[in-house]
Amino acid sequence: MRTDDDQWDITTSVGATALAVAVGRAIETTRADGLVDDPYAKAFVDAAGDALPLPDDPAGDDVLRAQAGYLGIRSRFFDDALGSAVEAGTSQVVLLAAGLDTRGCRLGWPSGVTVYEVDQPAVLEFKDRVLADAGATSEATRVAVPVDLRHDWPAALTAAGFDPSRPTVWLAEGLLPYLPADAERLLFERVQELSAPGSRIAVEHFADSVDDILANPNFRSLSERLVGTDVAGLFFDEPRGEGPDAWLSTHGWDVRSGAVRDLARRYGRTLDDDVRDSMGTVELLSADLTRAA
Repeated sequence: MRTDDDQWDITTSVGATALAVAVGRAIETTRADGLVDDPYAKAFVDAAGDALPLPDDPAGDDVLRAQAGYLGIRSRFFDDALGSAVEAGTSQVVLLAAGLDTRGCRLGWPSGVTVYEVDQPAVLEFKDRVLADAGATSEATRVAVPVDLRHDWPAALTAAGFDPSRPTVWLAEGLLPYLPADAERLLFERVQELSAPGSRIAVEHFADSVDDILANPNFRSLSERLVGTDVAGLFFDEPRGEGPDAWLSTHGWDVRSGAVRDLARRYGRTLDDDVRDSMGTVELLSADLTRAA
């Protein structure tokens, strides 16, 4: 069970979910019509070794491949949201709960961009070790910020060189259900305080989908196989109040959102029936700070 100050590495608790997501990105990368190209995802899977029980051919596993379809849509949406903000001139990127996110290496960044990766120390240490062994390079300046998002991460971020007077593009992917409700509220308040006009945030919002996801037998079986526990035990099941879309709208952000099942059609994809029913209503949103709250 989760506690307010629990810690983890890459093979335990919430950290293990980052490895499970890397499996999905690795599978998506093998597709001829893949929506994400992550040359490092398989390196994470290989480095985990026996800690990640997988079939000999993960891409041939129907359940793994179906979940990878969701992750491909999610990754592509956020790639586009971050990339277009940077193309428009934003030079600071902050990955909240960065996990094994490799956007700092796999996306082509213009000169002068800094990507801050915020997560637990053991998770970032594993990622940097594997990327170094894989010979990964980056066109951006990558800065690891080893801090728990339930602690004073703004202080750690600014100490690492972050400038709140400049526009920033923020990413909260695969994060919110793993935070206590108070920590989620505080996260958005802190992002607000640190965001100059012209900033953007991109968020994965489970909304009313959590119960459907956790009740799905394939999802629960997959979490047991890859994470070693029922993911339901990793979520903080607490009332959340208004969602991030409503909160952002009332604090000066222009919000655009879409359900994953609708985004699938935009990307020319057909979600597996099981994934569509359980995760199709998850909202992916991006929002630009255009006015004072």
